[in-house]
Amino acid sequence: MESIKDKVAIVGMGCTKFGESWEMSPTDLIVEAAYEAYEDAGIRPEDVQAAWFGTLWTAEAGVLLAQALKLQYKPVTRVENFCATGSDTLRNACYAVAAGVYDIVLALGMEKLKDSGYSGLPSNKLAVTNTQRDRTLTPPSAYAMMATRYFAKYGLSPEEGKKLLAQIAVKNHHNGTLSPKAHFQMEVTLEQVMNAPIIAWPLGLFDCCGVSDGAAAAIITRADMAKNFRPDPIYIKALQICVGPMEGFISTEYDYTHVEETYRCGLAAYAEAGIKNPLQEISLAQVHDCFTITELTIYEDLQFSPRGRAREDIEAGTFALNGKLPVNSDGGLKCFGHPVGATGLRQMYEDYKQLQGKAGLRQIKNPKLALTHNFGGCPGAAVISTLIVGL
Repeated sequence: MESIKDKVAIVGMGCTKFGESWEMSPTDLIVEAAYEAYEDAGIRPEDVQAAWFGTLWTAEAGVLLAQALKLQYKPVTRVENFCATGSDTLRNACYAVAAGVYDIVLALGMEKLKDSGYSGLPSNKLAVTNTQRDRTLTPPSAYAMMATRYFAKYGLSPEEGKKLLAQIAVKNHHNGTLSPKAHFQMEVTLEQVMNAPIIAWPLGLFDCCGVSDGAAAAIITRADMAKNFRPDPIYIKALQICVGPMEGFISTEYDYTHVEETYRCGLAAYAEAGIKNPLQEISLAQVHDCFTITELTIYEDLQFSPRGRAREDIEAGTFALNGKLPVNSDGGLKCFGHPVGATGLRQMYEDYKQLQGKAGLRQIKNPKLALTHNFGGCPGAAVISTLIVGL
């Protein structure tokens, strides 16, 4: 199979502030993200030849994007792939450019969830292919099972396990205080995290990400055109999606301490990008920390830490902002929340700014390669994207 490595570049990005945007409509969010991206790339709206629009709940076709941006009879494709929608939107747009069909395209993800009144993600879409009873399985309960199983497998007492997870929340909340566009911008202490109200034991309030509104966008072009737009484009090194057979819920062989799709997606992305040692070669990563246990297992699935030994790296500060491999430098889902269609592109926005040296107080020193990991579904039944970009 042919690789997309260094064939496509991102030359502009935009991102709204994430949060409870009661005063903004879905159209407002789209316009804000798109026009920041246009300005960043130095293009006019009419320069965009095609667009990809990622949204899970807010729209059912590409029409909303065309309407909001007054696109004049351009092709618009709606993308939906669970919580990996934002990354898959970018992936589809990049492949269209790599195929030589278009020279300049827009990828935009958006979700407006707070107006729905749900405290979590909605669950009212008809799923005629779902033959298992999962209405009583919430995301917190699924990841709580992962946490308790991880503690048991690797010999952590409940107190030790909760303290380990709490360190991830403390790290991400600190990073979020340095991110002007984050929903939650506050420090939390280890004690606050460990003593917070329980959502699904052992996961407390600060172990879970929130729900928010937001949008993010990217302008993509051919690599050989990229420096016509800006002196510091970011080049695509790998675009991978991995979808499992959804057997974790029904298989007694699934161990609930890892996500096979993340592991295999990482392997494919590293092969495409030519990466041999992720911990040494990747400068920073934005991963899907919907829950603190998710981030912990991602460290091991993406080979940042050996199996069962993420604890050593967490306690050594390996993934802190000043660590060997900063993870969720902008605060992650913990601080931005999770407007589903926007998350993957928001993650890429952070990598894009970091690689350009424009991340302000949270800037990483001399980054070269950056990764995003976007997780849809639940442990044992996942849709995973792993994207790698660099200079």
